Amino acid sequence: MNLATSPAALRGISEEEWRIRCDLAALYRLVAHHRWTDWIYTHISARLPGKEHHFLINRYGVLFDEMKASDLVKIDLDGNVVDGDAQSNPVNAAGFTIHSAVHMNRDDAMCVIHTHTSAGIAVSAQKDGLLPISQHALKFYGHLAYHGYEGIALDLDERERLVADLGTHKAMILRNHGLLTCGRTIPEAFHQLYYLERACQAQVAAMSGGAELVFPPEEVRLKTAAQFNGGNPEQKLVHFEMAWQSALRQIEGKGDDWRA
Repeated sequence: MNLATSPAALRGISEEEWRIRCDLAALYRLVAHHRWTDWIYTHISARLPGKEHHFLINRYGVLFDEMKASDLVKIDLDGNVVDGDAQSNPVNAAGFTIHSAVHMNRDDAMCVIHTHTSAGIAVSAQKDGLLPISQHALKFYGHLAYHGYEGIALDLDERERLVADLGTHKAMILRNHGLLTCGRTIPEAFHQLYYLERACQAQVAAMSGGAELVFPPEEVRLKTAAQFNGGNPEQKLVHFEMAWQSALRQIEGKGDDWRA
């Protein structure tokens, strides 16, 4: 491809930004593929490189399974639309509140995902939260935050409390609300969400059977969590990327217009 006629050049943005736009649009499609959407009411964001601290978020009203790289809106940490105007590129206020809170305070949170799945909401409403009853759940044993429900996230002062509750974790259950994950890369954030969602699904299924649950011993819980969360951080990014490339093949056969 002639660089002068590349999608990035035609839009007057860097090749790196276009790559992030394409990956983020693909992530929206993957969330739709797994049926983790709530119509148009949840959000995924990605921070762009640079001192401006801009990030990309979905244009309000676009369904996840139709998301394209060009549908993503670039905004600043105050919620101002950087490219275009707010009328033609509307952003959901609640989405801005939650995502800007994490991006403002966590340098390692390049990507933030928030969902309202049935299983995620169900576990968020259970007093004991995520139970250590599955291998998927043990990934988060001692590595999961909780944030109490304060109503629709429209108040900017909630950001401080949300970030304080998240701490250094990469996954959080928003009580009576849903799930949130973040990562140094888009593949890592997706990997976190995949495991957390599966853990919630397993818990809801296990509890629905009505039988007494089996809990692994504490030493096994700690060992499994260490197995998941230990190791070389850079090597983990390689693993997340490998899983990401495999996941992309799930949507490739349905057309690649998310790269438009």
